[in-house]
Amino acid sequence: MSNQEEFIKAEGTVFPGKTYKEELLMPVFNDQRDYLFDSMFDIHRAHIIMLKEQQIISSDEAKRMLTGTNKVAKTDSSLLTYRAEYEDLFFMMEAKIADEIGPELAGKIHIARSRNDMGVAMYRLVLREHFLKLFTSCYQLSETLLEQAEQHAETNITGYTHTQPAQPTTLGHYFLAIYDVLQRDIKRLWSAYETVNRSPLGAAAMTTTGFPISRSRTAELLGFDRMVENSYDAIAGADYLLETAAALMTSMVNTGRWIQDFLQQVTREYGTFTVANPYVQVSSIMPQKRNPVSIEHSRALASSAFSEAQAVMNMIHNTPFGDIVDTEDDLQPHLYRAFNKANRVMKLMYAVISTLKVNKEHAKEMAGKSCITITELADTLTRDYGIGFRQAHEIASFIAKKTTDARKELSDWKIEEMNKMIQTFVDVKISAEAWNNIVSPEYFVKVRSIRGGPSPGEVKRMLEVRKERLKEAMETFRNVVRKMDGKRKRLREYSF
Repeated sequence: MSNQEEFIKAEGTVFPGKTYKEELLMPVFNDQRDYLFDSMFDIHRAHIIMLKEQQIISSDEAKRMLTGTNKVAKTDSSLLTYRAEYEDLFFMMEAKIADEIGPELAGKIHIARSRNDMGVAMYRLVLREHFLKLFTSCYQLSETLLEQAEQHAETNITGYTHTQPAQPTTLGHYFLAIYDVLQRDIKRLWSAYETVNRSPLGAAAMTTTGFPISRSRTAELLGFDRMVENSYDAIAGADYLLETAAALMTSMVNTGRWIQDFLQQVTREYGTFTVANPYVQVSSIMPQKRNPVSIEHSRALASSAFSEAQAVMNMIHNTPFGDIVDTEDDLQPHLYRAFNKANRVMKLMYAVISTLKVNKEHAKEMAGKSCITITELADTLTRDYGIGFRQAHEIASFIAKKTTDARKELSDWKIEEMNKMIQTFVDVKISAEAWNNIVSPEYFVKVRSIRGGPSPGEVKRMLEVRKERLKEAMETFRNVVRKMDGKRKRLREYSF
């Protein structure tokens, strides 16, 4: 017997072939079991209730259907394994319900419904739960960012542009910047959530049904905010997946950028941050090491979450506008994993930031080095001595170069030396008080009190505004969670 003949014999002559079963049906079954089980039964419940209310089935039938469905729903899904007589989890559970209430009655549960609209509904319900978990972690991180910003409204640090020391700012100002980006990420995630939380049920295969169903009732029972009205769109549209992936990708890129900052700030050379002991590891050979692995893992997880979400974009790209497996069981776990990893990033960085120690004196010292207050010299010459800004900038640039070449800091120059350099350009003498202000990181920050600036007063004003907005946002979120919990509880406890 040839190799080809042996292969054909092992594969079998009926569906599913051995390879198809092992490489597709079994892995898909396991994903359905792990992710979709509860949502599947919630959809069964909602559909049965709607069919009865629309008088498509009798009260007695509905009662028996719901009782049998609830009994099978108590199955320990973790114990389920693929069986070749069932194509997937849906057919296995339909058979189990049939064992409870009879095949004819079990078949009626599928009146006016397709695997198409049911599948999309399951995906949307599962994604909704992932969103709510991620929102919880995002808001928790938001709170600790505001707490740290408040504690460090007057902690001077070095601000960087192009990775080089640029100007003094405050750690509170920096944390608020991270906070604001995170709020925009949350806003994008909420937009995606609203797109996801729409019911496709009642679209059936793509053209609805001849039965007098109520699409709005199943949407209400399952906690969907609204329907995807056009039934073709309900089945063909995949933008709920794309929008979710895009929001996750943007969030993880944004988060990864400031995580990278943290990894610099905890180095000995920067030395601004110290990660608390529960979140560092000691080297197996170098006992002096405090490896910030919690931050490293967060960076890696953010990149991995981005990649999982990007896979969704790639899998949908150039697919037909209709029901297609590319958007179904092979794709969905990528989003679930993306959510899971993004959630882990938020939780890890919440722990790190909540327990972070800041070396204030070292940060202050560094904020006075590398000529980073030199902008204030140009500003002072223009504002207080009437020198044109371009010339004032030229003077400041010259002094910065002289300071660097002499391996000095600005504060090392005596006022007489400084005025001598200035007077090679203009006939101006600055006062000792003005020079002390120019070399002071505190003064540099203090006078930048324009809206959004780093001055402690402006940082505190921004903090108060953001604390109030966050309080409102978190209350809105809690109301959404309460609503969803209530809908789920009522649906699962419903009785005729």
